[in-house]
Parts: sequence; C-alpha cells; structure tokens
Amino acid sequence: MSEERNGTRRSGGPRKAQEIFDATLDLLAEKGYEGLTIEGVAQRSGVNKTTLYRWWPSKGALLGAALIGARQLELTPPDTGSLEGDLEALLGTMTTLLTTRPASDIAVAALGAVTHSPELASHVKDFFADRIAREQAVFDRAVARGEIPADTDPMLLMDLLAGAAWVRVVLRRLPLEKDFVARTVRTVLHGACGAG
Repeated sequence: MSEERNGTRRSGGPRKAQEIFDATLDLLAEKGYEGLTIEGVAQRSGVNKTTLYRWWPSKGALLGAALIGARQLELTPPDTGSLEGDLEALLGTMTTLLTTRPASDIAVAALGAVTHSPELASHVKDFFADRIAREQAVFDRAVARGEIPADTDPMLLMDLLAGAAWVRVVLRRLPLEKDFVARTVRTVLHGACGAG
C-alpha cells in the first residue's frame, strides 16, 4: 500500500489531515456515501478542495484514507497475555464501534457503499489489510506462547469474529447479550462442542 494512497507521504500528508479525515467520516455518517462530496469535506475541514484533489483524486480514495488514518477508528492491538483475552478485547472494540454512534453510522454507510462502488471496495480492502497487519502481533504472540499453531490463519479468525458481530448487530439488529463477546471468542477458538 503506497504512502500516497493513504494520504500520508513522507512529508506527513496534508497539514490538516486529521481535520480532513474527521470531516470525511462525519459527513459519511450524516449523509451516507451518496451525500459525501469532496466539496463538503473541503467546507467542513476548512481545506481548499484543490488540496484534497491533489492528495485524493476521488471521494472513494479520500474515504479509504480516512478509514485508515482517522482517530475515530484507531486501533491499538491489545496485549492481555492470552489469545482469548486479546480476541475478546478486539471483538469488544468492534462491537462498541458497531453499537455506538457515530462509528456505527460510519461502518454501516461504508458497508452499503462498498456494494455499489468497486473503487471504494478497493480502498476498503486496504483498510482491512491495514487492520489485519496491526492485529498480527496478537497472533504472533499467541504462536510464541504455544496457544495456536504457526499456520493458523489470523484473517479467518478475525473474519469469523467480525462476521458474528456484523450479522448480530447490523443485519439482525439484535441486542448483544452480556456474554456475547466471550461466548463468540470461545466458540471460534474451541468450536461449538468445546465452547461450553
């Protein structure tokens, strides 16, 4: 993933990158992908639209950079001392994002837009590649502790956990039980028969 594509060249990107990213995600949450415009981001962030176009040639590119670079969606991989604890922390963060505004509005709007915009889909793919790269340390430590085999597929584990959260919260619109996170992690790690 090129530094320019993320909007963070060696020089640090545009001077007001965080304001631009925040404005982008705020507008996405408020107006959806169709209502997100470069002009709207320029107005809200106080940055000239020519500056935005210089860094990001389209709103899909800008949104992709914002998803990766915005403070609102920052991810610090946990280190609880166990894979189960780390996955519970990651899934807990994810469920909080999916159930708390404005992050929940951002996630739902981005998901809906991806199905209609191949360009945005490629940028969202970069977002998920960035996330799994940040989460890799969780799995490296688990392998070193002997909790999982070295050939474990981290992306599959995270997809199973994320999928459970997305289906429950976004698609089924069901409340999360108090033990949803712990039960889901146990089921994914140990299977339905061993998750008791």
